[in-house]
Order: sequence, then structure tokens, then C-alpha cells
Amino acid sequence: MPIIKCDSVTLGYEGKNIIENISFEIKNGDYLCIVGENGTGKTTLMKGLLGLLRPYKGKISVDCKQVGYLPQQTQIQRDFPASVYEIVLSGLLNKKRVPFYNKNDYLLADNALKKMELFDIKKSCYRDLSGGQQQRVLLARALCAAGNLLILDEPAAGLDPIITNELYSLIYSLNKNDKITIVMVSHDIKTALKYASHIIHIEDNSYYFGSADDYKKTPVAKAFMTGGDHE
Repeated sequence: MPIIKCDSVTLGYEGKNIIENISFEIKNGDYLCIVGENGTGKTTLMKGLLGLLRPYKGKISVDCKQVGYLPQQTQIQRDFPASVYEIVLSGLLNKKRVPFYNKNDYLLADNALKKMELFDIKKSCYRDLSGGQQQRVLLARALCAAGNLLILDEPAAGLDPIITNELYSLIYSLNKNDKITIVMVSHDIKTALKYASHIIHIEDNSYYFGSADDYKKTPVAKAFMTGGDHE
């Protein structure tokens, strides 16, 4: 059974269709990037996968009870006065019946911090960190919440190219070494094609789904790539 399956799904807001009749499935361990121009429905699809938006038509199936989610960060979040460790541990709260941490919780948080190369600064205040460090903290938090599926909404938005490459490399490592399924909305088509196994390209009233290698050969991919990066 696929970890995610969309069967003839139509999504939208207030009676207006944003995405129509989209069908695809991805397996455990895949790396899916959702790309396309602004306003075509990338975030709408992501909300549907997260269960935050119910389809008007069709069915979305997600075979994973514990999904890690990394949304775009707001300014209020950047100034949050908590330690790195407190934020990472909070990713475990949805798994727990009582708001107390046990030894295994601390081990999971420590492991996530080590994967994100943050263990040595776990006592630091989150708001004092750089933008790249903050994103890695939030990724560690999402990792604690995840079973084997991470959904990421433009995780490198606003970061400089060097930090962006480091973050994408960490995400790729989670996919390859830890077999975590990645679903990521991205405006960076070049990076998407470098790391992703599959691509969904959403346009007005249409979409492409297939392997990243097959996508590179399509006219829509060539036009999109020659047009530069898209927000």
C-alpha cells in the first residue's frame, strides 16, 4: 500500500476549485517535491495531505499515523523565548497522553538534535540562533513528531545559498539514510531535481506527476527551468 494516495481529488476554498482531479501515489521512502508558479495550489495540496483541508471530490489516503510537519516560519516564531531542547521535545507532545517526558523521549530528542548537528547548542535560546539554525531546530522538532513521513513547506525560504544547501543535504540524508518519506513544497526547481525521486508540477487546471528523471524531459520542465527560480 502506498504511504500517500490521491484518487481524483479536487481541493479548494469557499466553493472555488484550486486543484482539480489530481491523482498520484508515492511509496514509503520516496522524496516528492511539489513545484509550480505562485497561486497554482501547492500549499492547497499540502493542506489536503495534512488533513487540514477536506476534498470537494475524490479521496486522500495517508498511511502514516504520525506525520512530521514543518510550516513556513513567522516572525513571532523566530522570537520565541524557549530553549532549543524545549522546542525539539515539544514535537513529541502529540504522541503522548500526558504532558510529561520520559527517558525514551529525551533519547529521541537527542537523536534528532544530533542528526541536525545541534546537540552542542541544545541549551541555547532559540531566538538567539541564526535563521539556518532555527530551521534545523524546527526540522528536528518535526522529526520527533514523525513516524516515517515529513511534510515540509519551503523549508529553505529566506536562507542564504550556503545554508540552503546544508539544509537540503540534511533533508536528503533523512530520506536516504533513515528511509523517511519526504513531501516538500519548493520554489527551487534545480534543488528539487537534484534530490527528489518524484515531482508534482501544478499549473492552472492541470498537473504533472512522475519521476524526476522523466520530468526533466517534459516541455513544461524545460520552460519552468529556463524561467529561473519561482516563488
